[in-house]
Amino acid sequence: MSRYVKISTLGRAPLTLAEIGDNINDIVEIVEKVKKIWQYELEKVLSDKPDLIVLPECCDSVFGLNDDKKEEYEKIKGSQIRDFFAKVAKENNCYIAYSASRCLPDGTKRNSTQLIDRKGNIAGIYNKNHVTIDENEENGTLYGADAKVIHCDFGRMACIICFDLNYDELRQKYIPQKPEVIIFSSLYHGGLMQRYWAYSCRSYFVGCVAGDENTIISPVGEVVARSTNYFNYLTHTINLDYIVCHLDYNMPKLQAVKKKYGRKVSIYDPGHLGSVLISSETEEFTAMDIAKEFELELLDDYFERCRKHRSLPGKVEKI
Repeated sequence: MSRYVKISTLGRAPLTLAEIGDNINDIVEIVEKVKKIWQYELEKVLSDKPDLIVLPECCDSVFGLNDDKKEEYEKIKGSQIRDFFAKVAKENNCYIAYSASRCLPDGTKRNSTQLIDRKGNIAGIYNKNHVTIDENEENGTLYGADAKVIHCDFGRMACIICFDLNYDELRQKYIPQKPEVIIFSSLYHGGLMQRYWAYSCRSYFVGCVAGDENTIISPVGEVVARSTNYFNYLTHTINLDYIVCHLDYNMPKLQAVKKKYGRKVSIYDPGHLGSVLISSETEEFTAMDIAKEFELELLDDYFERCRKHRSLPGKVEKI
């Protein structure tokens, strides 16, 4: 059964003191100005009525504040901006992935993505596992220790932040949890690593990068939506009722699927990969129903079968 989810990103460039107003010394005023700026940004996508809005890393930080002012800003900000986004989420019946520096009650800091649900509550929090050395040494931000998928009413979300994209050990934590959407809030793009995460996790990947290209990438590593040099945001609908299969042993079966169900089933081949994305475009059956009916072998099952075959006696050369 098709599971369509509309996703928006807002890749606004980092906030600077210059645009907030060099003459503003009152931190309370700065907090209010940050809210107004983000209200303006949100208006770009709210009319699309998205299910999920993804914001970039440290979206409410103000670059250019001196160290004393930065500390004061973080203290006074508290949960005000999170609460602002929570109000927007509730009023617009959507999730918002709010990524920001966060002070905990014990005085320690985290770089976190807080996933706000449709009622304005916190569905889950991810703390950046791989902060940079400077983040830790200069800002006192602690490394996150956990990485669990967050369950939303439309699917399983995994969160990663910026420098996290470089670490296989984090990716390996997520793979067995089978995320359906990876939320990437960042200050850097990551290039080919975005596509690699999407394919290796068999997941859609939503990249929201401050001041750079925003992307939505399919589970077979294909960019299906991107922002442009003219527009720093995007809105795109994806279908989470999907499976990924290799072409080996499945090719005749896929032809049979298409012959029987036509446009009720989408079979997308990105080329050169040997794997295809199969989605149900009907309310009559799921992609997994198709797999069972036609005995399609899923990609990970096929790879595992190949591993087992390699381990059989006499299959590996002797050195």
